[in-house]
Amino acid sequence: MSNGLKKRVKRNEVVLLNFRERLIHIHHCRGAGWQTIRKLLSKDPELRMLYDLTVQDFHTDLHLPLGRAERLFHDLHHLDMTALLTQYRNSDIHIITVFDDEYPELLKAIYDPPWVLYTLGRTDLLKAQPTLAVVGTRRPSAMAYQNMRELLSPLIQRGWVIVSGMALGIDGFAHELSLNGKTIAVLGSGLYHPYPASHRRLFEKLTAKQLVISEYPPHTPPHQWQFPVRNRIISGLSRGVLVVEAKEKSGSLITADQAMEQGRDIFAVPGPAFDPHYKGTHGLIQQGAKLVMSAEDILDEFGEL
Repeated sequence: MSNGLKKRVKRNEVVLLNFRERLIHIHHCRGAGWQTIRKLLSKDPELRMLYDLTVQDFHTDLHLPLGRAERLFHDLHHLDMTALLTQYRNSDIHIITVFDDEYPELLKAIYDPPWVLYTLGRTDLLKAQPTLAVVGTRRPSAMAYQNMRELLSPLIQRGWVIVSGMALGIDGFAHELSLNGKTIAVLGSGLYHPYPASHRRLFEKLTAKQLVISEYPPHTPPHQWQFPVRNRIISGLSRGVLVVEAKEKSGSLITADQAMEQGRDIFAVPGPAFDPHYKGTHGLIQQGAKLVMSAEDILDEFGEL
């Protein structure tokens, strides 16, 4: 094998024959993060030698710590992907890889697009435009809810797709407002473990009428570190990001920072000058985010008035 990876063991008898399934398989393996898969693909673009690699290959050639290399190798040779893929189909989970035509172009354009997306619901929404991400605090004020109704209703009526993370507060309300329009929820956990648990009913509504996606395999439980990583998908799917209400230290600002790195437009709703609940939002405006007082401010930015 080229670029330092050499064939050292007999090929596993149980081999997934097509490239797509091999990619989904490695994506399920512990220890195979985004960069690891990138390195594998750069050395073996069709993953033809995947099942020939040893623990030492993963450790030495891909520079994985030995423990991670061992876990990756174990999962690669013990996960029953045929059974898992059948289970996903029976659960109406549709899988889209970054190489599939269904994959959204805006998301593919970011630096680190997910290799695989697991979806429940209307996958046609991944190609629908225009899109706007809506994020904010998990404990919104009454003013924030009113602002959202006034700002988002005209966009929803015009067919905009509202993208958010199904979290408590601003995220959940953005999806609720959009249930009769178009909305995409991006989870920070697998589809079999929607989070938070209190949004289970919302999750069911979204999967029935809208779209829920995750880059994590369906059996993945929620872990705190996964949510900031997930935020790049929320912004990556969207033409712009609207921050409704955010404190100085807020997860919403992570999404805004990632959106700026991705070259997306940032919109921020102002609040009372000295209200700490808007300190993060006001900071974005100071950094150049567009101050939004009406839906027209967003529509005008995209030349849709």
